[in-house]
Amino acid sequence: MMTRTRIRLKPDPTADWRVHSWDPPLGGFVPLRRLILVAALLIPTSAFAQVNPCSWSRDIRLVNAVVHTMDPRNSIVTEVTIQDGRIAYLGPLGNRRVTPCTRTINLGGRTVVPGLIDNHNHIVALGLRPGHDTRLENAFSIAAVQAALRARAKSVPAGAFITSLGGWNPRQFTEKRPPTLAELDAAAPNHPVLIYPSGGSPAPIGPAAGYVNSRARTLFAGRGVPVTPEGVVANGEPFAGAIAVLRATATFEDEKRGTLDAMAYTASLGLTTQVDQGFTIPRGTPDMKSSQVVEPGLSTFSPWTAYNAFLALHRENKMLNRLRIFWYTRDTELGVPLIKDRLLNNFPGLGDDMLKPAGVGESVVAGGLTQTLPANYEAALQVIGKQGWAFSQHSTTLVEDKFTTATFEKVNETTPIADLRWSISHVPRIDVETLNRLKAIGAGVEVHAWTYLNGAPGSGPPYRMILDSGIRAGGGSDAANVTSINPWLMIYHMVTGKNSAGELVNDGQQITREEALRLYTANNGWFLHEEEKLGSIELGKLGDLVVLSSDYFDPRRVSDEAIRNVKSVLTVVDGKIVHNTLQN
Repeated sequence: MMTRTRIRLKPDPTADWRVHSWDPPLGGFVPLRRLILVAALLIPTSAFAQVNPCSWSRDIRLVNAVVHTMDPRNSIVTEVTIQDGRIAYLGPLGNRRVTPCTRTINLGGRTVVPGLIDNHNHIVALGLRPGHDTRLENAFSIAAVQAALRARAKSVPAGAFITSLGGWNPRQFTEKRPPTLAELDAAAPNHPVLIYPSGGSPAPIGPAAGYVNSRARTLFAGRGVPVTPEGVVANGEPFAGAIAVLRATATFEDEKRGTLDAMAYTASLGLTTQVDQGFTIPRGTPDMKSSQVVEPGLSTFSPWTAYNAFLALHRENKMLNRLRIFWYTRDTELGVPLIKDRLLNNFPGLGDDMLKPAGVGESVVAGGLTQTLPANYEAALQVIGKQGWAFSQHSTTLVEDKFTTATFEKVNETTPIADLRWSISHVPRIDVETLNRLKAIGAGVEVHAWTYLNGAPGSGPPYRMILDSGIRAGGGSDAANVTSINPWLMIYHMVTGKNSAGELVNDGQQITREEALRLYTANNGWFLHEEEKLGSIELGKLGDLVVLSSDYFDPRRVSDEAIRNVKSVLTVVDGKIVHNTLQN
């Protein structure tokens, strides 16, 4: 017979190792990780000179800080302690104890906020961008574009493609034009470069197009991709051909590297949780049943392989952000076979706190809701409701808002949706009547500042009206195809009503800085069934924190225009530092 040995340590009446209800006292059965730590600390230093005995630690204490908890009382404290990846203590420790591997960081009065949550983006597609992606959304001049490309070139092997595909627009530059071929040559003479804006270009440039330097022009021309002498790759077939050339040589390691780059970039901005809303399916993908498929393009991927890079990084314990997946489909048949098979072979929330499916959206059936309601739309939503999934519906017109709301109400008659966390996303044209109808059945809205890049006067979600209605509302970007993934650019749009060119386009719908940040933090847990875990700095919640580069809450220190320059100097996810530019 095998005997079991139980190890107990004599309790120390002066020590408080408890982390509230989710962590047992040290005097009980001892967690294995603590036994390992005790053993490691007894080993002579020379025995692990090359090994960090605290490498597994998820224990951090931030002191001398201004911590905006974003809890319901808007509490502000000066210290926060994370133990085992969760918020353990708020305020000074007093006589409470922490683990020996707890790292204490003096922030010198810096501002701390909860980890930001983007409730609707396409980070999976961003991670699979071909080439070495370089975000240009934070560049406000051609010189800044050149500086970003020049900096990127230092870490990219000579001859490898540098790209920036979506998330920026020439109107954000003071010159109101894209870089020329010569300017791209000067920035990266030893690398081929391809950049592509979101949403077209201002006159006289015309429709959206790719822009290349001399090396890229020569390479593409040699592979049959037409490029003008000025280095312009026309939208449509020429640009699709350029993307196909880049993807032809991409490896799975490239996909992992690009996905890790995307997470590192967003972590540098304070984003800690990404809610991915899918992508279109390229023609030729197997086992798609009746689902609509499209010609291959920048953001078309097989749903059977697109998540593999994230899954591999998760297995390797290299995740820098949390990922929540919404299943995207475009069924054409009344029986919605693809979405039915997907949901009957999945469970909502199956996974762990770093990666899990969380819902269905932003599309579920083929065809838009702009003119007529697809015959299979209600059938699809009935399946989603009966299987207990959250749902998010793309909508950019009031007609779509009303079609969706009416269908929500029909489903609600047989399957109450209040606890399912259903929502309409984008909502630039929604009205008070529709908001009240959604609120009555327990649905919410996801408001996105995608009009930041290209918005004209009168565009942009009615933020003020939405918040005043009292409906559940959360924020995000819809990046990185149609807009920027940088949350501070989205927040700038919410607070000022201005687009990327600094033009006032959403006057009368501005909201306060605190309201905007709350849309990106505390409000977003609800849409994921995780309001008890994510979005605020409260006892027992997941240890996701951001130390800001400046005091966002103080307009005397950070002007409205300077909101666009806010970033993170220290990002913590699950009690681990995933981004750090502090000298500490």
